[in-house]
Amino acid sequence: MSRRLIQLLSDNRRPFVPVASHIRAQGNEATVYLYDAIVGDRATAEWWGGICPQDFVPALHALDVDTIHLRINSPGGDVFAAKAISQALREHKATVVGHIDGLAASAATDVACACDDTVIAQGAMYMIHQAWTFAWGNADDLTATVELLRKVDTQLADTYVTASGQERAQIEEWMKAETWFTAEEAVSNGFIKAVASDSKDTSAQAQGTWNLRAYTRAPAGMQSSARLPQIPGHASGDHRDRINQRLRVARVLQPVE
Repeated sequence: MSRRLIQLLSDNRRPFVPVASHIRAQGNEATVYLYDAIVGDRATAEWWGGICPQDFVPALHALDVDTIHLRINSPGGDVFAAKAISQALREHKATVVGHIDGLAASAATDVACACDDTVIAQGAMYMIHQAWTFAWGNADDLTATVELLRKVDTQLADTYVTASGQERAQIEEWMKAETWFTAEEAVSNGFIKAVASDSKDTSAQAQGTWNLRAYTRAPAGMQSSARLPQIPGHASGDHRDRINQRLRVARVLQPVE
C-alpha cells in the first residue's frame, strides 16, 4: 500500500459499515452504494473504513435481480481490489447501470468502466491517474517495482481506451497528468454516456465532499472535507464504538501527515 493511499484512507477515516448496509433490493432491481474508499481486505476496511471485495463480491453474486444500479461516490483506493469488484460486475447476469453521484476517482473509475451503462450527476467529477506504490530494497528490487507499476498502468490504460474510444497516447497523457474531468468533460471524452437528468433517485447524501489532499491536482474546492458522504444504513452501536476506539488509538500511535 502506498503512502499516498494510506494518507487518503487516514484523511477520510470513518467507521466500518457492513456490506449489507450498502445494498437495497426490491423486486427485480437492486441499488448498491459504493460510497466509500476501495480497500484490499476486511481487516483494512474495519481499521480505516472502506469497501473490500472480500465482502462486496459475494454479496453482489447473491443478488438475483435483472438490474443493478451501482451508485458511486468514491475517492478511489486499492487498484487490485477495484479490479476484483469490476470483474464481479462484468460477470453478473444483471444489467449494471452506474450512477456517479459525487466522485469517481482513481480506482473507482475502473469500477465505473465495468458497468453496462453509466451516467454522471451534474457537478460530479471523474479522475484518472497513474498507479501508486512505494518500494525499498536494492536496485533490482526498485526496478522490479517500476516494471510492475508500468504493467498496472498499461492495464488501466487498456480499460480506459476500451471504455472511451480515445487514443492510447491521449489516455496515457491524461493519466500522467492526474486529470480531473467535470461531468460534461467525462461525457464529451467518452468515459461516461450522459449527464444524469435531475431525478429523485439522485441521493442528496452524495453531496458531502472527500478530503483529497493525497492527490496532486485535486481542484481547490475539493481539497478538504467538512463532512463525508453517508451510506444508507449504519453499523450497530456496539460495533461503531469498537471501531471508534480503534480509530482513536490509531490517531495516537500511527499519525499520518
